[in-house]
Amino acid sequence: MDSTAQLQPRTFSIKLWPPSESTRLMLVDRMTKNLSTESIFSRKYGLLGKDEAHENAKRIEEICFASADEHFKNEPDGDGSSAVQLYAKETSKMMLEVLKKGPSTTVEQETPVMDASLEPADTVLDISGGKRAFIFADEAKELLSPLTKPGNSYRKICFSNRSFGIDAANVAGPILESIKQQLTEVDISDFVAGRPEDEALDVMRIFSKALEGSVLRYLNISDNALGEKGVRAFSELLKSQENLEELYVMNDGISEEAAKALDELIPSTEKLKVLHFHNNMTGDEGAMSISAMVKRSPNLESFRCSATRIGSDGGVALAEALGTCTRLKKLDLRDNLFGVDAGIALSRTLPKLPDLIELYLSDLNLEDKGTIAIVNALKQSAPQLEVLEMAGNEITGKAARAIAELLTAMQSLRKLTLAENELKDGGAVIVAKSLEDGHTNLKELDVSTNMLQRVGARCFAQAVTNKTGFVKLNIDGNFISEEGIDEVKEILKAGQNSLDVLGSLDENDPEGDPDADDEEEDENEDTEDGDGGLDSKLQNLKVEQDD
Repeated sequence: MDSTAQLQPRTFSIKLWPPSESTRLMLVDRMTKNLSTESIFSRKYGLLGKDEAHENAKRIEEICFASADEHFKNEPDGDGSSAVQLYAKETSKMMLEVLKKGPSTTVEQETPVMDASLEPADTVLDISGGKRAFIFADEAKELLSPLTKPGNSYRKICFSNRSFGIDAANVAGPILESIKQQLTEVDISDFVAGRPEDEALDVMRIFSKALEGSVLRYLNISDNALGEKGVRAFSELLKSQENLEELYVMNDGISEEAAKALDELIPSTEKLKVLHFHNNMTGDEGAMSISAMVKRSPNLESFRCSATRIGSDGGVALAEALGTCTRLKKLDLRDNLFGVDAGIALSRTLPKLPDLIELYLSDLNLEDKGTIAIVNALKQSAPQLEVLEMAGNEITGKAARAIAELLTAMQSLRKLTLAENELKDGGAVIVAKSLEDGHTNLKELDVSTNMLQRVGARCFAQAVTNKTGFVKLNIDGNFISEEGIDEVKEILKAGQNSLDVLGSLDENDPEGDPDADDEEEDENEDTEDGDGGLDSKLQNLKVEQDD
């Protein structure tokens, strides 16, 4: 035998298919979040509720898994790589179809958008309808022709969902410049999608120059992957705005540098009533710049800084800055890394916000200490709250009594979300009892994934069963026995509400034990390593747009 052949290293291959069960569940969770999060599609087709999004996500995953698995059986290379690609591609494609179909039921949107419904038709030009696509010079000339008519009275324009290149921008620029003095609301969100960076930046500069000096009350530049370069491409427009009342900079890649640029370029935010920064990569340092803007916005009524990667230091700075916004009605800080210290800082600010109606504090790592500080502050200052969300904060039964005391005072409450915490039955009994009397306006209660068993589930059912107009009780994702489920249903049927108010129970585990040691973490780590390339491909799954 050839000696060189004996010395050749042995080859091995890594199997990328099939994915583990935990990876498949991870994908369902990620799709659910994408389907139920605001986007250009939700503004156009409507926003899916979490339950509907979850049902669609499960259906999509099952169909795409079956398709990819069949492909894998006939895959030439045998390592599963092309099956992984097919799995990711098809899920993205089907998500887009679901988004375009819209919700089967009407869901209240959280993102205020330009309201053309109350305006005469000849004051609003909205070209965002139809298929999302590139727009070329000839089409731009035709679509924008109403703006060129002498004596027109257009005050609001919406160019969202249409991607402008240089040629189309050169058509739009002179037209916009000719009417900029009459414009008050401009929506140029998602208007350079799919363009190379250099071209997109040039398009932004053309629009910025054309609109420089306009006196706007509303400006939406969301969904443009701005970053610092994009923000500075809008320099001329931003530097000329001193009367803005609403500013939307969501899903724009707003980093620390981009946040500094915004703070630097906008000369005045004194009249600002709405400021939304959702889904950016701002971080603690960027939060300092946002905080500076907030401090200069005493008339702010709606502030959203959710999913912006802000940690403890940035959270503390933001909380302190919000103390100047004494007219605030809606505050959304969800999905950041605040922690206990930022929660305590926020508790010191909340008493300064007497008009607060909606408060969204889910997924902030508040734990019991931060939660108790906040609810104690709210008990004294915000009994008028209508919406309170504190899901995913590692809240245990230790905070239950403080929460119950707050809820007793909050008789205007319409929606309460305490999902994905650890109340267990002990905490559930205390919290549910505080909701039994009064609370005639309560419509939704979400205590899913709280390690609840039979007793806790019964108590929450009893708390809402006689509330006229109640719509949704979510107790899914818990450890409620079959007998407990039956008792919940009997309680609801015996009250003023029907079983229709009870949400899905697909994720309930009748055999689960809330006190069992969690031995799955190490196993999950091993599983993720085993999934290798699959997990990395699914980690940042996003909806692929049509060309």
